[in-house]
Amino acid sequence: MWGAVCATLPDLDTFIPHGDAIRNMTFHRAESHSLFYLALASPLIAWLIARIHRGSVPFGRWWLLVFLALIFHPLLDLMTIYGTQLGLPFTDYPFGVGSIFIIDPLFSLPVMIGAIVALSWRSQRALRWSAVGMGLSALYLTWTFVAQQYVTSIVRDSLQAQRIDAQGVEVDPTAFNTVLWRVTVMTPQSYLEGYYSLLDNRRSIVFREHPRGTELNERLRGDWNVERMAWFTHGFFKMEQRGDRVFITDLRLGMEPNYGFTFWVFEERDGKFIPVHPQQTGSRPTTQPGVTWLWKRLLGEPLPPVQ
Repeated sequence: MWGAVCATLPDLDTFIPHGDAIRNMTFHRAESHSLFYLALASPLIAWLIARIHRGSVPFGRWWLLVFLALIFHPLLDLMTIYGTQLGLPFTDYPFGVGSIFIIDPLFSLPVMIGAIVALSWRSQRALRWSAVGMGLSALYLTWTFVAQQYVTSIVRDSLQAQRIDAQGVEVDPTAFNTVLWRVTVMTPQSYLEGYYSLLDNRRSIVFREHPRGTELNERLRGDWNVERMAWFTHGFFKMEQRGDRVFITDLRLGMEPNYGFTFWVFEERDGKFIPVHPQQTGSRPTTQPGVTWLWKRLLGEPLPPVQ
């Protein structure tokens, strides 16, 4: 139970208000996910726990438990695409491998089942269930990286065959699985979106082109919010104007045309763009059509993305 508490601590930064929606997004997984700061905090937290239990367990074992629980949190976050600043204070680079979706039952369930059995039976044999559960989850995490590299090789071949000038490529799993992968390709004037299922019959990807708002980006370059999003997304963002409002979107988290992290950042008045207090306006696809499309496309059916 103490391991569960410690593993949750880094995400308590979500309750810290940073002033606006973009700051809240880009300052999440920052200092609270730093390997250096977590290592410094682990002996203090272990000392407090040891004081509560009054020597029933040696301090060294508490320290090891707290250290591992804290450290593995950002290391697991690293495998998602969101961006984890685990190198602070030495670097604020938002690392993200992107081989696993932020929620994946196949990773979580073995650990949960093993922990529940160990807590319920409280025997050495029960502890083996916990070890087996962690082992299966570790194997699954390894599989996600191998699958991602396989799909990446197909993406490279497709880009070369179609003579696409790619400035950046992201290969990430779609929701709750590692069979269907979404590919985002940034080009000088647009971005491309494609999907590849490990059950597809052919080793090629059909891309659909979308505008990335290059002119807007050039005109508004230098604004803190624009530069912050460009840094946090590693360039995988778009800008668009709807009426008199200008929006900026993280292209890594969602699928066209629905993205979770879209922000209203400017308003046009008399031909001038006036900064506004950033507000999140992200959207999600309708649940039933989205799930139906995901399942059919996962099985290899060549469907266009759901709108």
